[in-house]
Amino acid sequence: MVTLTKLNGKSVMINTDLVEMVEETPDCLITMTTGRKLMVKESLQVVKERLQTFRRSLRGAYPVPAGGEDYDPVDVVVVDEERSREG
Repeated sequence: MVTLTKLNGKSVMINTDLVEMVEETPDCLITMTTGRKLMVKESLQVVKERLQTFRRSLRGAYPVPAGGEDYDPVDVVVVDEERSREG
């Protein structure tokens, strides 16, 4: 999550996974994948840097399937919670 400043001066944390688009209008407008829009005081460049810095800090924190030669969806294991509790 990244902390930014709304136009009213209050801090807000946004989920970087939900950012769809960032544009300067001239204020910085962030559009989320949910359709919600948020205006912030930071410039487009500052928002971009914060998003990139946060995403880089997560690199390796959790694997994301990227496809490719070695990716086989058959290798995905679905755990049945009921059976795991019994066993």
